[in-house]
Amino acid sequence: MLYWEDFTIGQTLEFGSYLVTEKETIEFAREFDPQPFHIDRVAAAEHYYGGIIASGWHTGAMCMRMMVDGYLHDSASVGSPGIETLRWKSPVRPGETLHVNAEVLDKSLPKSMPELGFIKFSHTVFNQLGEVKMTLVSSGMFLKDPARITTTEASE
Repeated sequence: MLYWEDFTIGQTLEFGSYLVTEKETIEFAREFDPQPFHIDRVAAAEHYYGGIIASGWHTGAMCMRMMVDGYLHDSASVGSPGIETLRWKSPVRPGETLHVNAEVLDKSLPKSMPELGFIKFSHTVFNQLGEVKMTLVSSGMFLKDPARITTTEASE
């Protein structure tokens, strides 16, 4: 189990191997972002991007899945207060395999919630060729390790 104390500023995590399929790309877009270049092969081929591309929101969802599988599932995460920046750098296409590099940018302890801390991460999504597809800066909230809380902290 990873707690707030287990993350250090400058630490990097690499994870994921997510194959983007045309079927999933179209299904996601039909439900959440039904623009022609996401759902219609003919229209997409004639569009600026020259073929089906994943919705940026789908790219974000794939990143989130890799984050959960990569470290959040085995952590004391209690959610996130939000995203600072999200940038779609280049289109994600069916057939690409995505992976993520995460870096711990900062850590903080709120006085109002002594049982948890905040961790600011920078996530970069790459394809199999090393091309940057998306960047994301966000914070996560993680419980502090009860075994490492000092008597002084517990009484505050």
